[in-house]
Formats: sequence, C-alpha cells, structure tokens
Amino acid sequence: MYTKTKLPNGLRVVTHDMKDRDSIALGFWIGVGGRHEEDRVKGAAHFLEHILFKGSKKYPCEVIKTSIEGVGGTLNAFTSEEQTCFYAKIPTKHLKKTFDVLADMVVHPSIADPDIAKEKTVVVEEIKMYRDLPQYAVMELLDGLLWPDHPLGKNLAGTTESVNALSQDDIKRFHKAYYTPGNIVIAAAGNLNHTQLVRLAKERFAQLPKEVQPTYLKADNSQAKPRVHLFPKKIEQMHLAFGAIGYDEHDKDRHALSLLSVILGGNMSSRLFVEIREKRGLAYSISCMARTMHDTGAFLIRAGVDNHKIVETVALILTELDKIKRSGVTDDEFTRARDYVLGQMLLSLEDTMEHMLWIGDTLISQNKTKTLKSLITDFQKIKKADLQRVAKIILRRERYNLAIVGPLTDKQSEELPKLLNARNSSN
Repeated sequence: MYTKTKLPNGLRVVTHDMKDRDSIALGFWIGVGGRHEEDRVKGAAHFLEHILFKGSKKYPCEVIKTSIEGVGGTLNAFTSEEQTCFYAKIPTKHLKKTFDVLADMVVHPSIADPDIAKEKTVVVEEIKMYRDLPQYAVMELLDGLLWPDHPLGKNLAGTTESVNALSQDDIKRFHKAYYTPGNIVIAAAGNLNHTQLVRLAKERFAQLPKEVQPTYLKADNSQAKPRVHLFPKKIEQMHLAFGAIGYDEHDKDRHALSLLSVILGGNMSSRLFVEIREKRGLAYSISCMARTMHDTGAFLIRAGVDNHKIVETVALILTELDKIKRSGVTDDEFTRARDYVLGQMLLSLEDTMEHMLWIGDTLISQNKTKTLKSLITDFQKIKKADLQRVAKIILRRERYNLAIVGPLTDKQSEELPKLLNARNSSN
C-alpha cells in the first residue's frame, strides 16, 4: 500500500499513490521537538520552525508563500514534543516547485539576525497568548506534573527569557545538529509517482552527508503519589486537566488504552460526557484521549467546568475511573469504541493531507509504516478483558495528576487535593 525508499545518507521517502485525487499533500518531517532541548535554548525547535518561513538560499520570505498559495495551495508547519513538520497541499501539477521550496527551506534557511530579532517578539507574544488562554495554560501545568524537571514537562515554545536569549549561533547549531538526512522523512499522498519524488529527493539531499542520530533525555515514568497544581485566575469557568502516565508508542497495550479513553470520554456517547454534561450539566465540554511518545505516554481528561461545581466534577471523574477498574466495560461499549476508532481513521485517510500525516508520523517516530488493514488486525486482537486489565494498571491513585486554572476558593483549594490524597502544590 505504501512505497518507501531510503537514500544512502539515511533520508527516507514514503508515498501513497491516490490516483483518483487532484491534489498532493507533501510533508518534510524532522525528528526533533521540544524534548530535545536544554533549558538554555528551550523553545529552539519551535523558533526554528518560524524562522524557516523567513527565507532560504533561493527563496525570499514572500516568494515562499506566493509560490504555493499563488497556485491554490496551502502551506504550514507545526512543532511537537518529538517532531517538526513543514507541509503543503497543492494541485498535482505543482509538485516539483512546491518540493523545491520546502527542500530549500529545510536545507538552506537564511537564519538572518534581523529576522531572528523580529520573530522573537512574535514568539513571545504567542507564549503570552496561550498562557492567557486557560484551556491551554492548564495543559502546560499538567505536563509539568506528568514529567517534572524534564523537557516534556516544560513549555514547548520556551519562556520569554529563553526565547529572548536565543542567538543566531544557537539557531544555526540547532539546525545543523537536527536537520540532517538521517533525521528527515519526506512523506507524500495523492496523485503522484514515487519514482519522481525519490528523484527530487536525490537532487536536493543526496549530496548531504550522513550524520549521527540525535539523542534525548529519557522520560521518568515513575510516580509514587498523586500530584496537584491549582492556579487561581479570575475567569468565568474552571479549566481542568487530569492525567496519568500511559504507554509509549511501541507498547502492545497502547491500543487498549485508546479504546478505554474513547469509552470514558472520546465522544458524546462516552461515560464522562453522559454523566457530567448530559445528566448533571456540570460542564460544557469534557473529553478524554491517550497520547503516545517514544518512551512514555499519557492518559488525559480535559473539561471546562462550572465554577461552583469543580469539586463535585472531580469526585465524579474519580468515581467513573474507579467504576471502570472495578467492573470493566460492557460488550456494547467495547464494540462501539473499536468501531468508532477504526471508522474515524477510515474517514480521515480519504483525505490526502490526513494520509500524508499518518504515514509521515509513523515513519519518523517509529521507523515503520502501518496500513489501515494492519491497524484493524491490531485492534481485533484486543479483548474486552484487556481494557479492565489496562485500567487497573494505568488508573491508580498514586499515578494521578490534576491541574486546575480558575477562580478557586479557599475551600475548593483545600478539598481538591484531598480527593486525590495529595498535598496542595499550588502557587
């Protein structure tokens, strides 16, 4: 289903030919993110993502944008904890020019001092913006609880101080260390020819030397007692983030945890949505998900809650978690969750962009590709009893972490940590 080629210097190309489409989604994936940074350069991966759009050896800033947007395409990028991706979706006939633009950005960025100075202001304002948005700020607090004193537990964009301290040499060194052929995947999906894409890759990357693969600080997945971070803020709603360390991207139980998260809070028929929103009207939104990374993962619950009902809501969440550990899931819940996950994947893979993101992410993170057929096989191996077994492993009180941002009262600040049997670590 997918075609892969690896160049002698380690660069990988993966494609999926979707002949009935009129578009191609193209992504340049680099295996670097927030977890690869030291505190001194925290935010460098995200900052470099911004800088690459400011110009390259062949293409000035405006030409980068107009070359793709001017033919009806879209251009963007993102940085996560473990990857950076620059991507575009364009009409099929514009593949060659789009490839050349993205390649020049990745290989030969300008990284000019004037651009760095201006972009620092932009990124600092971005940091402020997300910190002003409680639904994002609460997730940053939760990350700090899940991975304390570790790059994964710190703001992906860095701090005002770390960003302002970044120098041109810092950015160039970071680019040289991580934007190397062995750390790059080129992924594409749509009406394309794999041989043509490999030829383009060889023209732009074959001359680059193979480099040593970058390393990162391993995550500490141990936790002996629950942790709580309460952050008082005068807003109209309480924002809650709850989490426990989950499974890494290679663990055989990661899919069982995904099904568990769907049953608990993955959609409108989930337990938490029905109990907390539909039956009691305590929250406008409540959701659950499972994340995986190279050597760690997380089970997460997010909610926006009535200011006066936060203690009741947390107590109900804990009750539902205890219930699923004690009694497991029903046959109907198990079947619906599995069909939901696979159905959502099937629908998303009809789109060239979503398909490119699927194959690019799996290859850069796990050095392999997975087909929908193989994913279905993996899920068919899961038994209903596996979900209760996984719940008993992951959903243990000593592994719980709770972050809340909102207009907390003294009484709420006293009662919430008691629910998790944790000492209040608010500040």
